[in-house]
Amino acid sequence: MNRRSFLALGAKAAVGLCLAQAAPAWASIPSSRSELSQKRKTLSFYHTHTRERLDIAYAKSGEYDLEALAQINTYLRDFRTSEIHSIDPAVLDILWTIQQKMCCNSTYEVISGYRSPKTNQQLRKKSNGVAKRSLHMKGQAIDVRITGEKTKTVRDCAISLKSGGVGYYAKSNFVHIDTGRVRSW
Repeated sequence: MNRRSFLALGAKAAVGLCLAQAAPAWASIPSSRSELSQKRKTLSFYHTHTRERLDIAYAKSGEYDLEALAQINTYLRDFRTSEIHSIDPAVLDILWTIQQKMCCNSTYEVISGYRSPKTNQQLRKKSNGVAKRSLHMKGQAIDVRITGEKTKTVRDCAISLKSGGVGYYAKSNFVHIDTGRVRSW
């Protein structure tokens, strides 16, 4: 066996180990970036405040499903005011990529999606951890955790993507992810 064959065998073994830990729904892991863009992108959500669930395929073959995005916009509405705002699809792509990197397809537990300016102002009065110009108000941020995964692991994975902002709130047990400039806190 030559070196190239040996390395290829090792890579296949590593993928096999990852698949053994993943749920059966992830029967294969794409081996290239073009294969990733062809894959059907699905996410599962559970909203911790409304107790609503959503399992949805939001993209396939590199194209976003506009009906699915509209459902996600409604699902991630400001649950305090019921205002709906467009969610940046790049936020969804970050969530999907995190799951791919972590070899998991567990449910995202949503703490906060879109926040209206009114809600954001009310939250700022209660906590100094709420940004005045929060990207939640633009549909560019989400606060989540993944069922069965450590929030530290989710944070580390999100930071490694260098796709936007990542905030870690250990006491409240969630990770903030946004599509703003790359930064972490």
